[in-house]
Amino acid sequence: MDTPLWIWIAFNIFVVCMLALDLLVFHRNAHVVKVKEALLFSAFWIALALAFNVVVWWWQGSEVALQFLTGYLIEKSLSVDNLFVFLLIFSYFAVPAKYQHRVLFWGVLGALVMRFVFIIAGAALIARFHWLIYVFGAFLIFTGLRMARKGEDEIHPEKNPVVNFVRRLLPVTPNYHGGRFFIRDMGRLMATPLLIVLVMVETTDVLFALDSIPAIFAVTTDPFIVYTSNVFAILGLRSLFFALAGVMVLFHYLKYGLAAVLTFIGAKMVLIDFVHIPIGVSLLVIAAILVISVVASLVWPQSTEKATTEEAGHPISDLEPRGTEAQ
Repeated sequence: MDTPLWIWIAFNIFVVCMLALDLLVFHRNAHVVKVKEALLFSAFWIALALAFNVVVWWWQGSEVALQFLTGYLIEKSLSVDNLFVFLLIFSYFAVPAKYQHRVLFWGVLGALVMRFVFIIAGAALIARFHWLIYVFGAFLIFTGLRMARKGEDEIHPEKNPVVNFVRRLLPVTPNYHGGRFFIRDMGRLMATPLLIVLVMVETTDVLFALDSIPAIFAVTTDPFIVYTSNVFAILGLRSLFFALAGVMVLFHYLKYGLAAVLTFIGAKMVLIDFVHIPIGVSLLVIAAILVISVVASLVWPQSTEKATTEEAGHPISDLEPRGTEAQ
């Protein structure tokens, strides 16, 4: 890696400090995150990413800064698809609103670690086996076409092997116990449903990373730029979730916009050795696709209102409708 090790260390220390500030200061006490609070924090994380982009421009020049901005926009836009699934997960398990931020916080922390591993491994593989860039490109085209054709997302915890492993490893309480992931009942360690929700969020993010990380490699193969653009997009994911949770259903054409973005990026990777598409052009194309899909969603709303969440939750023990939270 061309980026000095001390910069990697300094950046990750900065990220840990931001996460600690978020958990121990701003969200020390569990509470329902209001839209106004979520918008303010979203603006903060976006401003922080743009400030870092200025640092990259000063340090590496305009070309690399543009690569970071494009990667950030790709990851940010693809993360919106994550939000739809997270909303379904929280609804399926009837997670109390005041504990959703806690789940997303630890989910983000796990996502940062997993994506660091994926990015370093991906960069090493592409550097050694250039032909993998074509494989990634073909995969993104396939993913984009599949995204455009698939129906509504459904949650099937009973089919998740990681969830099933946790349930075999630890007994799970039928109800929530505040914001705790584990409790002791008569000396026996037990998991709470909140841990199962966290496992669902983590495994879902791994699947999304398989799409988003190859997409950013179409912009740059510099692992530091790929990693930092991912990190800043993920750091703002929680605030974006609470800011958009009530209106995400309005953007029904966004799925097709994201599918078009993945297909475009995949085609760019497949043609990388034959057709050069300037990074500025890529940024404009991606931004235009996203803007058109959002505007189209608002101009041509759905004719019939579709429920995006189920009203009843499901317990972990038998996945049948469950009642109240344990005090």
